[in-house]
Amino acid sequence: MFGVEIKICGLTSEKDIFAVNKFGADYAGFVFFKKSKRYIDPYKARELIENLRTDVKSVGVFMNEPLDSLIFAVRVSGVEIVQLHGHESDEYVDYVRRVLGRPVIKAYKASEEGALEKAAKSNADYVMIDSGAGTGTTFDWSILNSFHRDYFLAGGLDPDNVGEAIDLLQPFAVDVSSGVETDGVKDMVKIEKFINAVKHGGKYA
Repeated sequence: MFGVEIKICGLTSEKDIFAVNKFGADYAGFVFFKKSKRYIDPYKARELIENLRTDVKSVGVFMNEPLDSLIFAVRVSGVEIVQLHGHESDEYVDYVRRVLGRPVIKAYKASEEGALEKAAKSNADYVMIDSGAGTGTTFDWSILNSFHRDYFLAGGLDPDNVGEAIDLLQPFAVDVSSGVETDGVKDMVKIEKFINAVKHGGKYA
């Protein structure tokens, strides 16, 4: 392992699970935000999670979700980690962790004023720095040069640029969704290339 963990997000099919299991991601993300094109029903997510390798951690992704709805989806699906991608408060994070007994990843948009300061002080177990909510575009990575908390890097990563991102930033983990898709569908070849690029420092060819 190159030292950076890998999250493949927006999984919706058995084929996606097969790829994650085969090529060795660390986290498998399931989107429970209903407006997302990668939305998955919690019952369907449970079926897929049951087929994940035991060393792959399942993550449920939510955005400004009512607490009762989030708790229902987490309990039905069985995801091990909760990722919050909206403007959830510290109190919301505390409540989720206390009630569900699961770690929380809180995402922050790099483009929002004060985002890095908020992320540095966040009470979440992990933070994610993203260009936006599923925009599939990168941001100016240099803003993270003085960010001294472990973080998931997201936003516009793909097999061709993830090696450079790791060389520059050494994040705790990298997160990808659209960067390993073709025509909006997860692409096994791209997933393999992405994971290999992380594990081998960009040398995936």
